[in-house]
This record gives sequence, C-alpha cells and structure tokens, in this order.
Amino acid sequence: MKLATYKDGSRDGQLVVVSRDLSTAHYATGIASKLQQVLDDWNFLSPQLQDLYETLNNGKARHAFPFEPAQCMAPLPRAYQWADGSAFINHVELVRKARNAEVPATFYTDPLMYQGGSDDFSGPCDDVVVASEEFGIDFEAEVAVVTADVPMGATPEQALEGIRLVMLANDVSLRNLIPDELAKGFGFFQSKPATAFSPVAVTLDELVFNGENAWDKGRLHLTLQSAWNGRKVGMCEAGPEMTFHFGQLIAHICKTRNVRAGSIVGSGTVSNKDWSHGYSCIAEKRAIETIENGKPKTPFMKFGDTIRIEVKGKDGLSVFGAIEQKVAPLR
Repeated sequence: MKLATYKDGSRDGQLVVVSRDLSTAHYATGIASKLQQVLDDWNFLSPQLQDLYETLNNGKARHAFPFEPAQCMAPLPRAYQWADGSAFINHVELVRKARNAEVPATFYTDPLMYQGGSDDFSGPCDDVVVASEEFGIDFEAEVAVVTADVPMGATPEQALEGIRLVMLANDVSLRNLIPDELAKGFGFFQSKPATAFSPVAVTLDELVFNGENAWDKGRLHLTLQSAWNGRKVGMCEAGPEMTFHFGQLIAHICKTRNVRAGSIVGSGTVSNKDWSHGYSCIAEKRAIETIENGKPKTPFMKFGDTIRIEVKGKDGLSVFGAIEQKVAPLR
C-alpha cells in the first residue's frame, strides 16, 4: 500500500491512503489518523489500511478524492529518530579524492552515519528555506526507510525484517558550513537543515513490477532521477552500488541501542562509479570537476532554483511521487 500525510494545520497532519497510480486518495479516518499510530500497532492496523487500499484501487471507495502532492507533509512529519548513512562509498571516494584525502579502510567495513534533526521535516513540495546563498546550498537525493521496533544487537538480516516503508529523501546540505563543523570533531549540525521526503511511503510489496522484485536484500534496484532547474542531472542506479544495505545500516544503530517504531534511516547520496549516470548532489559534481580540471566550476543552488527527485517503476509510473522544491530565502 501507499501512505501519505495531508496538511490539516496540525503538527502531524492526517493519514491518507493513496492509490497505486497516485491519482486518488482516501482519509484513513476510522482506522488511524496518524502514521505513527500505524507503526506502533502495525499488525492490527495495517491489514485494515490494506483493505481500504484495495477498495480505493478498485474504484469503490466512497469518499475518494484526487491526490495532490502539494497538500502533503512528509509521510511521517515528525519522527523519533532520523539517522542518515553514507552507504554509497563511491560518493565518499570522489569527495575525498577531490581534496587528496585517503578513504580510511574502516569506511568499507563500518557504515558512516549521522543523527539528523527529526522534529521538523519538510513536505515534498515545501520550499527549501535558507538564510543565505553563501551557505552553499545543495540537494541530496536519497532513499530512506521507516522501521518497526528493532532490538539492540539485531543482525543485518534481522534488521531487514524491521523495515515497514520505503520513501525518497532530499537531505539538504549547506556545504560551506560543513568544514568548520567537522573541524570541531563533533559532526554535522547547522549544516543539515530540514530534510524533505517524498509524497508517499510504500510497503515493500509495492516494489514488485511484472513479477520482478525491485527490492532485493535491503536495496532498491530502481533509477533515482534528479532534475535541477528542469534539467535532468542524475539518473543514478540506487541498488547495485549501495555498499551497505539497509539491514546493515539499521544493525549499525542497533549495536548499542534499540531502534523504535517510526525511526527513519537514510541511504546517503546515491552515487555510481559510471559518471555518465550523472549525480545526486552538486558536491559530487564539483568533486568530479576538481579531479578532472583541478577546480570545481558548478555553483551551488541559488534562491529560486528548483529540484525534482523521483523514482519510476518498471511500469514507467512514479513509485513515491516526486519531491519538487524551490530554494527560498528566510523571511
């Protein structure tokens, strides 16, 4: 099934079920009003939502209405946890090579991860609001999952069983703030503003197309498309080069603590060794330019710029809906 959260003036919005083709929706009122309720009581509530989903797809839902992504908050507007990995080591290799730095051997055996702010996510069509262009505004196209409870000490295989939903993310970065923050030795903070997520989050069974499963061993084997100011800059394959799959990322968190239902875990920037696939963030494009020409030439985003992030299934239809954002100044 496909789930979204509509804006209603509250912090957590209203849960809606969305048709497979993203054309219609239906409020989940009477089953659950918030997505977190469903995640907390998945075995009881999800079958009821599944019934509504099937009724909606069959055109028999009595109170269906046209689905409007612009009315969406993030599927989970606030989360107990937002942990973002850097699971595509090619991205790390490029960025480090551009500044003549070696990749530590541990990066290939132990995932990189940071704890992001989870109290204020952006909807898929909300502006990226930034105080200054001088901060170095960058998009980051990613895949993310929403979890059930996963206990401390879980193996990667056990952690895979705890994945409830999959969605897309734009993990905005303020690149010019990052060096000073990392120099303090305490990680990202001001350089990571509100993350945006796709209009809908989908269950794993929605990732099967004509009998072929695009979800395989914790990786999404589909193409992540990024269009900056209307120009397609990335057609990156999200599956084959994901060094650490989502089970490994979740298990990394579980080494020392429980992961609770409603936690969101990100893949990090989707990146391919074949540069013809383009890029999922501007920093990677600038790294490639530096490697080839000695310096970057592509600027970061400006006020008024737009970014669109989307994945289409093997049937050619949008799977999660598109993140479509404009960069805007703080007012």
